[in-house]
Amino acid sequence: MKSRILTVIPARYASSRFPGKPLVKIAGKEMLLRVWENAKKATKDIPNSQIIVASEDERIAAFCNDYKIECVMTSDKCKSGSDRVCEVLDSLPYRPDFIINLQGDNPMCPPWIIRALIDTFLQNPSVSVVTPVVQMSWQELDNMRQTKKETPFSGTCAIPDKDMNAVWFSKNIIPAIRSEAELRQASELSPVLRHIGLYAYSFNALKSFAKLSESFYERLEGLEQLRFLENRIPVKLVKVDYKGYDSMSGIDSPSDVAKAEYLLAKYGEFE
Repeated sequence: MKSRILTVIPARYASSRFPGKPLVKIAGKEMLLRVWENAKKATKDIPNSQIIVASEDERIAAFCNDYKIECVMTSDKCKSGSDRVCEVLDSLPYRPDFIINLQGDNPMCPPWIIRALIDTFLQNPSVSVVTPVVQMSWQELDNMRQTKKETPFSGTCAIPDKDMNAVWFSKNIIPAIRSEAELRQASELSPVLRHIGLYAYSFNALKSFAKLSESFYERLEGLEQLRFLENRIPVKLVKVDYKGYDSMSGIDSPSDVAKAEYLLAKYGEFE
């Protein structure tokens, strides 16, 4: 029997910083619709796959109904996207083997990065959690260092072991680098891996996560993925790249909408 792949798109209308943002238009198309289309592109040739939007707001549900997008209403008490995904699991008549948590405010996540997580699971169904990282160029590392002077909790770095299992994640830039000048001469790429906030889980790993209390270092760093590591649930890192596109994280403000529109005008739609 082929694995069942479920993509859940948490889409919260009542954002304190940007209310209604899942339905804001980016280059004429609602952000949530863009995220859903990227998920469709990533899973187009996978037969046992399903995409569900999870929201607490009837306006999101009405929008999904208009576009024939499957939507599940979830509680407005969910503390995180992972909690919202778990509520969706409880509503299903079947148990998916692998679940992708694709945030509804991340329309600039390329479909091939989503697919990289799915392919990792299909090649090794025993994995518990999969998340992508990108190896930063020296210029990108310099930019991160500069940005962190103003916003120290922007950007997350990851450390892998020899098998690309996560050893740690941090809002600090890790690892520290001795003899940096020599390394810069040897390669255009730095040794620093930037974490991309996209997660996929086995059913058991996600259910275990939901039952665990917030962990010590998770609270300190503000990184929910540390809850897995602190409870000895392995996290597989998958190295990806943006294929020449400028990278962009989620939409948090109207200025981010303008940036996304600029990137779409520059590069066009994702294939």
